[in-house]
Amino acid sequence: MNLKKEAGYKAAEYVTDGDILGLGTGSTTHYFIEAVGKRIADEGINVMGIPTSFQSLLLAKQWNIPVTSLEEHDIDLAVDGADEVDPHNNLIKGRGGAMFKEKLLIKSSGKTYIIVDESKLVSKLGSKYPIPVEVFPHALSHVENEIRLLGASKISLRLAEGKDGPVFTENGNFILDIHLSNIVPDLEQKLKAITGVIESGLFIGYDITVLMANR
Repeated sequence: MNLKKEAGYKAAEYVTDGDILGLGTGSTTHYFIEAVGKRIADEGINVMGIPTSFQSLLLAKQWNIPVTSLEEHDIDLAVDGADEVDPHNNLIKGRGGAMFKEKLLIKSSGKTYIIVDESKLVSKLGSKYPIPVEVFPHALSHVENEIRLLGASKISLRLAEGKDGPVFTENGNFILDIHLSNIVPDLEQKLKAITGVIESGLFIGYDITVLMANR
C-alpha cells in the first residue's frame, strides 16, 4: 500500500456511524473517500459527506456516500490533505484550488484530521510550494500591488492545463501563486484583509490533528 493510500485508510478508521464528514480535495483525500465508501459497503455504517469540490463530490457519488451541505448539517469530522505541514502544524493548501471551502469546512468542524505522507513535512512554510491566493478577477491588479507591498518575491497567475488562459476556481475566481521568503504568523490575516482576496491557502494556528503514514 502506498503512503497516500495508507494515510487515507488510516483516517477512515476514525469515522463512526452517524458522522457528517467534511470531504477535502486532493490525491490523499481520494483514498479517504474510497475507504469510507468501502466501510459503508462492508459494515453498513450510516454517514454523509460535505464535499469541498466537484472532484470530491464525484468521488463521494462513485463510492455511494450520501452528500449534504453546511446549510443542513454541522460537521463532526473533516478530513483533508495538505501541500506543506510545518513543525507547528501550520499548513499550505490549495494546489487543487479549493482552499475557500476547505477552510470553511475546517472552521465548521468539530474535529479535523489532515492526512499526509512524509513528503509534505517542511521545516518552514513556503519551502516547496507557493501560497495560493483566490482573487476576484476584477481586483487582480489591485491585489497584485498589495501583495508586492507585503514582500512577495514572485507572483504568478495560475494558468490552466488543457486550455488557454487562467485557472478558474469553483467560485469563478483566479488564483495567484505567491512566493515570500518570510511567512509571518499574521500573514494569513494580512492577505485576507486585501480587498479582492477571497481566501488564501495559508492555514496558521488551526485546531487540527495531523495523521502521517510512515514507512
